[in-house]
Amino acid sequence: MGNIGGVNVDAAMGAVSDLGKAATLTEEEVKESSRQMRLYEEQSKETVAPASSEYAQRLAKLTDKFRKYDGLDINFKAYLSDSVNANATADGSVRVYSALMDLMTDEELLFVIGHEIGHVKNGHAGKEMRTALALSAARKGAAASGTAVGSLVSSELGGLLESVLNAQYSQSQETDSDDYGLQFMRKTGGDLRAAESALRKLAELSGGQHSILSSHPEPGQRADRMAQLAKQE
Repeated sequence: MGNIGGVNVDAAMGAVSDLGKAATLTEEEVKESSRQMRLYEEQSKETVAPASSEYAQRLAKLTDKFRKYDGLDINFKAYLSDSVNANATADGSVRVYSALMDLMTDEELLFVIGHEIGHVKNGHAGKEMRTALALSAARKGAAASGTAVGSLVSSELGGLLESVLNAQYSQSQETDSDDYGLQFMRKTGGDLRAAESALRKLAELSGGQHSILSSHPEPGQRADRMAQLAKQE
């Protein structure tokens, strides 16, 4: 079959076949792979805002109380980046990019953060990681021998990072996380109107390579929906 989108399909299919013979990945294995991937990202791809920076201090002020939330262990970091983005991985890592922080008020950021926590709580982030691992040739040897994920080398982590962070959530997943974000605002005493205004701001921007803008339905439609739901609270 060759390569599709940079993925060696023959190798990927072999990896999937081997995975079927191996023990199912545990939740902790998925989390550990996510932790390794994040460490690789922060050592080679993204610049973490130092604790002394305004971005790190602002994010800490907003999120320190949510490091233990809804049964999750969550860690927050700000990335110094021109990308208007935020994302979360299965290990509870929530990352907020400085360009997004520049765009949004504190209340709007809290909605986005709640939305990202929703992807973790609802299992979306874990599902994306499982899919990336299943399609990774890096898993083939471990799967065939029935061993755990173990330590992944940099080249393997780079491929996983690209697969996971470039994956698009489905419409239902985005809707579920929007709902979670709105309920997050409600439970924590936030301004429910911030859900709509955050999405309106994103709708005004043009989408590029993968970012928080790459979603279905598009942010304007999501904003309309949040406005209606907020009125029902």
